[in-house]
Amino acid sequence: MSNSLLKGKRGIIFGALDPNSIAWKVAVRAHEEGAQFTLTNAPVALRMGAINQLAEQCNAKVIGADATSNADLEALFTQSMEALGGKIDFVLHSIGMSPNVRKNKPYTDLDYDYYHKTIDISAMSLHRVLQSAMKVDAISEWGSVVALTYIAAQRVFPDYNDMADAKSMLESIARSYGYHYGKSKKVRVNTISQSPTKTTAGQGVKGFDGFFNYADAISPLGNAPAEACADYCITLFSDLTRHVTMQNLFHDGGFSFTGVSREVMDKFATEE
Repeated sequence: MSNSLLKGKRGIIFGALDPNSIAWKVAVRAHEEGAQFTLTNAPVALRMGAINQLAEQCNAKVIGADATSNADLEALFTQSMEALGGKIDFVLHSIGMSPNVRKNKPYTDLDYDYYHKTIDISAMSLHRVLQSAMKVDAISEWGSVVALTYIAAQRVFPDYNDMADAKSMLESIARSYGYHYGKSKKVRVNTISQSPTKTTAGQGVKGFDGFFNYADAISPLGNAPAEACADYCITLFSDLTRHVTMQNLFHDGGFSFTGVSREVMDKFATEE
């Protein structure tokens, strides 16, 4: 169902890899709500994914960009404005990758070159995106930037590894840059802390099924699905949330503020 919440708005969506990805579902919903946008990912991800299928579905142009390259990002914003016919109203940052996780390196024995890549790709990329946008004056006043994060930025999930550090930094960048971009251009910057979600990237984390089921049992509403996260992103891109900025917004069915649930307690109950 469309409410035309994004009618006339222009955007850039990072990270749509396949139909399981949140960014993919955001693109579909943004298209339904009347937005025009470009799709982008790293060149290697473009070769691996099915983004051209999504582009055809949404009538969107695909522009490859390495999110760790300032030159690529400036070119992305410039080309997107040319393709869309004006400044950008919304950006989705859905970027994250840890070589340490991929190589099964434990947190207590990290490869520091890999660690740097984790931070650069998963956190510093948001700063690069915002700085590049500001440099070429790409985002409209009252525009919205949303980055996806996870509660491991605040709590320990042992197998989330160095991605937890990256998410902590990502959230800090959103707050800090949100202040500066808000003062200069009225641009909003927020993060959404999403439930464990069965995406291609998420399922690559060791023990994913265990903490997916645990979070689902704790959360009074259960885990929030990717489709619901896409809906939430749309509200943050819309004019309905023009004064929401610098926030880390939990979209997790209540997991973040629930200590324990009856279902979990029953698993540990002993017969008297």
